[in-house]
Amino acid sequence: MSFIATDLMPLIQTARFNLWHYRSADLKATIVTPGYFAAAAARLQAGDVMIVQSSDSMAILPVRSNVAIGPGVTLDGAVTPIALTRTVAQTLRMVQAAGAVVATIILAPLVAGVIMGSAIPVQAQVAGPIASVVVTLRNAQNQVIPPQRTVLVDQGYATTTLPTPAVGTGYRIQVEDNEDRGILVTSRSFNILPDLQLMLLEGGKLLQEDGAAIAQG
Repeated sequence: MSFIATDLMPLIQTARFNLWHYRSADLKATIVTPGYFAAAAARLQAGDVMIVQSSDSMAILPVRSNVAIGPGVTLDGAVTPIALTRTVAQTLRMVQAAGAVVATIILAPLVAGVIMGSAIPVQAQVAGPIASVVVTLRNAQNQVIPPQRTVLVDQGYATTTLPTPAVGTGYRIQVEDNEDRGILVTSRSFNILPDLQLMLLEGGKLLQEDGAAIAQG
């Protein structure tokens, strides 16, 4: 089998560390194969920890760079488990501390229609430990339209402009945390409208660029 995105669930999420749970019918040896979690590269980051329930074991696995998964520690499975010997003079204690850090991005409203040839203003309010954001313009198929902007957060705000693309509908602005792409916000869709460039000629008529008169009423 292969990686199933809906089976990967966050247990703890912060700006710098995430604890994941993944349940699969695959063997553990398959799950730690390079490239298995490639489809989740935008969600996983180096230093994360994953609890994996595979068909042959339960294990705690570390996430390395480039979404590589380390061998980790097998808690239960077909292999010989870890044996711990405790005597009166020995004490084993484990303590895990976790804290929640709020990180949000709020995008200022955009107009429903933008005239071609003008700039698209983008402003986002940022809360939490986010130093910079990535601003992209996407078409109706969610494809990124260059250029992509990396904007520093200044006093809780990130502000930039994007050039207008071709005339069309279904465009959206997306703003993401530069360090954790799981923290993002996407605008409502808007349209790019043509610039009619109206001209006033003798006789008081408004004409379009091609010379055709604009009908009234």
